[in-house]
Amino acid sequence: MADREGEGGAACVVTAGRDIPEGLSGDPFAQVGAVADAVLYEGYLLYPYRRSSAKNRVRWQFGVLLPRDWVEADGPVTEGISGSADSWYQRTECLVRAVPGAVLRARVRCLQLQRKQVEALGDDGRHRPVESLRADDGTAHLSFDEAVPYETDLRWPLAELLRGPCAAEVSVPPAVETEILGAGRVVRRRERVPARTTAGAEDLGGGLYRVWVRTENTGRAPDVRSRRAEALRRALLAAHTLLGGEGLEFVSQTDPPAALRERARACRSAFTFPVLGGPAPEGEDGATGPVLLSAPIILPDHPQVAPESPGDLHDAAEIDEILTLRTMLLTDEEKAEARATDPRAARILDRVDTMPPEMFARLHGAIRSLAPAAPAAAPAPARPAWWQEGGDEGLSPTTDTVTVDGVPLGAGHRVRLRPELRGADAQDMFLVGRTAEVAGVFHDVDGSVRLAVTVDDDPAAELHGWYGRFHYFRPEEVEPLTDGAAARP
Repeated sequence: MADREGEGGAACVVTAGRDIPEGLSGDPFAQVGAVADAVLYEGYLLYPYRRSSAKNRVRWQFGVLLPRDWVEADGPVTEGISGSADSWYQRTECLVRAVPGAVLRARVRCLQLQRKQVEALGDDGRHRPVESLRADDGTAHLSFDEAVPYETDLRWPLAELLRGPCAAEVSVPPAVETEILGAGRVVRRRERVPARTTAGAEDLGGGLYRVWVRTENTGRAPDVRSRRAEALRRALLAAHTLLGGEGLEFVSQTDPPAALRERARACRSAFTFPVLGGPAPEGEDGATGPVLLSAPIILPDHPQVAPESPGDLHDAAEIDEILTLRTMLLTDEEKAEARATDPRAARILDRVDTMPPEMFARLHGAIRSLAPAAPAAAPAPARPAWWQEGGDEGLSPTTDTVTVDGVPLGAGHRVRLRPELRGADAQDMFLVGRTAEVAGVFHDVDGSVRLAVTVDDDPAAELHGWYGRFHYFRPEEVEPLTDGAAARP
């Protein structure tokens, strides 16, 4: 079903289906398929994969769109820049360069909760719910909440969106599936999740447009005071949106061209974070691209999955080597429980158990990039080659110095902190203007330098120094102080 808000009409073409093709093969969003799947399964199955694990009792923390009355039982939600808080809607707003006849394509993706209930066959011929059951072939099955993927493709001519908002139903249908085990059965149930996606556009002139796409859970909760685990049965899980089309390109929201910076800053997304998808263009600054991934987690433009990864591990967003090692350490009993918990857990175990040594070795780390090489006509800058044996010889964090504003700074010197907030750690905003003592000068593998400091008025500063836990800043982010300089309020 598709219509213009408040009117009837066919402003949109809708294609829906539960199964998501492996790797999104053969479609225009294929270049962001691996990253989009990592977003989809973020928080789905938490290490160590077993039903009895405490972590698996608190699942699906990103992109959860619940019924509005349940979410707002205690008041309206507060908008954020990512989907780490429960909401009933997501809104993506971005800048688009387009030519006449351009078409906007949107793919709304999510997981749908699926209750897997194991039922034993009694002597009276009736099935009764049980927590676990062993099938005739010896395979164990556990009652557990699973999730299945669902997506809807939407297509709007940009000209239609300019005439007014257009909407389409993206509801997830209910289903019941039964698997016969001989000694009983497994019944999987999914409830209908009503949802709607609305899109609109504004002409900013010169072939530039502001486009917005909003997805809402339009259902109602049977009980607004029910537990979250119950409310999730009527939620869109890990909801996110892919945007593309014909005759248009998207402007980066995190690093837009200088001429469009103010207009990009004026765009307002809620409970989602839009970034350019696919590989960065060769020889360009990457400020525009043909695909946008609007995810409930914060990502950089052009996110990629490491090519060394042999496949996703649990939520597809963690460190492969560490989790592979931890999976290897599971006992036989724990592995058996994991296999009975969820088919995805069983596939993870199969992948780890059959991983050849050479593939495992690839997970141990890789250098993605280093500081760009100096031109042939200029001498190469001196930098420690940490990745070579003996590359750290001659370096001493406690005695080395770095010159800032003509002052050599090293351990024991005092500085005022002036962190650059763009692209910095979120905690840095609380340290602006504070004074600190330098504990050491450290060199990174790319040749850059960091000053390790302890903040003067931190009550745990002495303890942090003893443990070697410091704040780190680039030389341009500190201001030298003379002894006895007072801290600014």
